[in-house]
Amino acid sequence: MPELPDLEVFSANLNEAFAGRKLSTVEVPNDKKLNVTPEKLREVLNGQLLKSVTRSGKELHFNFEKDVLALHLMLRGQLHFFEEIYAIKYPVIALYFEGDLGLVMSDPQKIATPTLNPALAAAPDALDEKVTPEFLKEHLKGKKSAIKGILLDQQQIRGIGNAYADEILWTARISPFSIAGKIPEEKVNDLHYAIHKVLTDAVKEIRKVHPASITGEFRDFLKVHTQHNPKSPTGAEILIHKSGARKTYYTAEQQLFN
Repeated sequence: MPELPDLEVFSANLNEAFAGRKLSTVEVPNDKKLNVTPEKLREVLNGQLLKSVTRSGKELHFNFEKDVLALHLMLRGQLHFFEEIYAIKYPVIALYFEGDLGLVMSDPQKIATPTLNPALAAAPDALDEKVTPEFLKEHLKGKKSAIKGILLDQQQIRGIGNAYADEILWTARISPFSIAGKIPEEKVNDLHYAIHKVLTDAVKEIRKVHPASITGEFRDFLKVHTQHNPKSPTGAEILIHKSGARKTYYTAEQQLFN
């Protein structure tokens, strides 16, 4: 699943390609997850000028003159540019812009989600200026859940997924299994620093290596969340914990607070 850094790059590239263009029409070959009918979507969006494309948590927001279309790629969704005629498997939604340029979101699992005018999220984005050390200290106070679960919970902090949660916690030297409410204040400061550094550094790395990307996941530069390296940059063995289909990568140097 694309995470915050991937989507930050995608949104910038989509904004460059489509901002300032009018939407000619929209087709929804798979409306299973759409919150309105395809007819209503066309009625609302057709002819509107796209002002910008931005990222909010794990969603891409297409900000039209009067309305917003949010696209969530979920686990295996992909985005594709097309001109005039396209032949893309498993299309979910297709946006046709003036100038014969368009965008398709596809998904073999058929769960990628388009949403017209999504509700304002209660949880802050991970890179929101509201996510301060003080916010984290107050938010984690008394919580009995493992810290990694809280980082992954989009109802608490939006945008972080499995890979970057591992990277953030390794950078902060906090065990992913630590009880959130028992992490000392000084380590919460480290966590705040790690969230911002890991995510912003990843955006820069993706832009450098895959500057035109609008789909995919880019993980080669990660330090611990990888099966390519048996040891972290500090020389510690990378351990792997499996829980269902999810893997957690960590090292023994990460402190456990419980």
